[in-house]
Amino acid sequence: MKRIGERLRASPTPETAAQARPSVSAGDCGLLLIRLAVGLIMAGHGAQKLFGIFGGPGLAATGRGFAALGYHPGRVYAVTGGLSEFLGGLGLAAGLFTPLAAAALIGVMINAMVTVTSLHGLWDFNGGMEYSICITAVALAVAAIGPGRLSLDLPFRWGKGGWREAAFALGLGGAGAALVLAL
Repeated sequence: MKRIGERLRASPTPETAAQARPSVSAGDCGLLLIRLAVGLIMAGHGAQKLFGIFGGPGLAATGRGFAALGYHPGRVYAVTGGLSEFLGGLGLAAGLFTPLAAAALIGVMINAMVTVTSLHGLWDFNGGMEYSICITAVALAVAAIGPGRLSLDLPFRWGKGGWREAAFALGLGGAGAALVLAL
């Protein structure tokens, strides 16, 4: 009987080199796809404002547009918004300083919703806030989930995601948006 009991017990599986090395999952690849799509689109959007590439207006025209929305001096706010989109987008795409990158995108999207898109309702075909809500949700979700194994944040604590990282991104993005809106 003793022998049967020993055979029925689960024995610890030996750890092989393949088990010790973390493998890339479909989830990691999915997160990379989301980060690249949203991050690079936002970086391109910021580059349109800052550098006038990809058919964008450039800094001078963007500054005039910001001034027309009530942001004075318009050029300073154009640089701030453009850099938030450009650097936040690149950070999200690379998975580098992910909670900070998410905060930059959340802050600029909150500003876009409050000052421009909310006046046009929800749907984007009317110029509504649908796009801004999606970008905000993706940035917050990536901060909460973490950027995945295929990121530059992997060795850092914040590269794992979590409640603190999500709260940091939402809190800093919201505070930055509130500060800009109050000025």
